[in-house]
Amino acid sequence: MANQTSNEASGFYKLSWAQRIGFGSGDLAQNLIFQTVACYLMLYLTTVLKINPAFVSGLILAVRLLDCFWSPIVGRYIDNNNPKFGKYRTYLLYGGIPLTVAACFLMLPTVASWSAGMKIVYATVSYTLLSMIYSVVNIPYGSIMASMTRDNDEVLVLTSTRMVCANIGQIIVQAGFPIGLAMVLHQAIDWNQATFMAIGTIPAFIILPSLPVLKKMFGKKGLYYLLLTVGFVGFAVLFVIGKFFCESLTNLNVLVQAAKVMTGVGLLVGSLMWALVPEVITEAEYRTGNRPAATVNALAGVAFKAGFSLAGFITPLVMGWVGFDLATEESALPTDPMAWFVVTCVFAIVGFALLMYCFKSSKENITTTPEKPVSYGEMFAEFKANKCLQLMICIFIVVFLASFISAPVNAYYPKLADYSARSQAAILWFTTVIPAILLVVVGLLIYKYPLTDEKLDEINKAIEARHAQK
Repeated sequence: MANQTSNEASGFYKLSWAQRIGFGSGDLAQNLIFQTVACYLMLYLTTVLKINPAFVSGLILAVRLLDCFWSPIVGRYIDNNNPKFGKYRTYLLYGGIPLTVAACFLMLPTVASWSAGMKIVYATVSYTLLSMIYSVVNIPYGSIMASMTRDNDEVLVLTSTRMVCANIGQIIVQAGFPIGLAMVLHQAIDWNQATFMAIGTIPAFIILPSLPVLKKMFGKKGLYYLLLTVGFVGFAVLFVIGKFFCESLTNLNVLVQAAKVMTGVGLLVGSLMWALVPEVITEAEYRTGNRPAATVNALAGVAFKAGFSLAGFITPLVMGWVGFDLATEESALPTDPMAWFVVTCVFAIVGFALLMYCFKSSKENITTTPEKPVSYGEMFAEFKANKCLQLMICIFIVVFLASFISAPVNAYYPKLADYSARSQAAILWFTTVIPAILLVVVGLLIYKYPLTDEKLDEINKAIEARHAQK
C-alpha cells in the first residue's frame, strides 16, 4: 500500500474500471457522430441531396484544411487555460451541447426540396460548423488520457478500453445506419450489407482487451506487423472474390465476411495509434519541461482528420473520373431525407448522454499550465524539433486514409453484380486495392518509430527524478 501511494504521488496512478469505462464512453459518444460523417455524409450529400460529387470532394478537403488552422488554435487555448470544471473535461460539457445540435442540423429533411445553390450553402455551413465544434470536444478529450496517469501499463489498458468503446460506436453506426434507415421506412433489412459494413469492427472486441498479453508475446512493433499482415491478406481475398466471383457473392458470403473481419484486424492498427500520443507527450515533456498534451493532441487530430479528409476528397472525385458517379448511379441505401434525419438525431442525442457520463467519470491527475502562454511559434517549433511527433503524424495520416478511403463505398461491395464492369473496378480499387497498399506503407513507418517501452520507462523516471529535485 505504501509503495502504491508512493507511485501515485509520482504520477503513476492506478485507475479503477469505472474511471476507464467512464473515459472510454467519451470516445463512444464522439464516434456516434464522427462515424456518421465518415461513412455516410458523402453518400447523403450525393445520393439524397444530389450534390455534385466533385463539389462534395472539394468541400470535405476545404473543411479539413480549415481544421489544420483551427485545431492548433483550440489546442493552444486549452493548454494555456485551466477552467474550474477541469482543464480538459470542461469542454465535454461546454462543447457537448452545441455538438449535439450541430449534428442534428447536419441532415435536415427540408433541405432536399431546396434549390441546388441553397443545398450547397447549407452543406458548406452545416459541415463546417460541425467540424469546428467537434474539435473543441475531441482535442481536450484526447488530452484527458495523458492527464490520468504516467503508468505505461495503465495507459495501455486505458487505450484499449477507450478503443473498445470507440469500436462499439463504430459498429453501431456502420451497421445501425442502414438498419435504422430500413426500420424508419418499414423496409426489409439487407442483413448481408449491414453485416459487411460493420463486421470488420469485430476484431477490436477480441484484440483490444488482450493488448497487454499480446504485447508481451509479440512486442509493440511485432504486434503491429502481425495485424497489418492479416489485414493485407483479407483485402487480397476480397479483391479476388470481387474480381473473379462477383456473380457468386451471395454463395460466398461466409468467406466474404471472414475476409472483411481480417481487414478489420489490419485497420485496427489505427486504433492502437492513439497509444502513441501519450508517449510523444511524455517525450516532449522530457525535452522541454512542459507537458503540451492539448497541443500534441491537436496536431494528432489534424493528422487523423487529414487522413479522413484525403479519403473523402479522393473517393468521390476519382470514382467519378472512372465512370461511377455517386449522384447518378443507383444508390446502395434508401434516399428518404426524413429517415436520414431521424437516424442521425438518435445517434447525436445518445452521444450527448455518453459525453456527460465521461465528464462525471474522468479524473485528471496530471495537468500543467505553462507559466507563460504557449505561442504558435513555439507550437510549430516543437513540431519541427519533435521527430517522434513528425513520424506519429505520418503514421496517423496513412493509417486513417486506409481506414476511411473505403468507408463510403463499402455499402456497394455486397451489390457488385448490380453494376457495370467499369463501376465494379472502381468499387474494388477503393474497397480492397488502395487500402492494402496503404497498410504496407504504415508498416514501413512503424519500423522507423523510435520510442520503445524501455526508452519510455527511462524517460518517465528521469522526469519524476527532475520533479523530486525541485
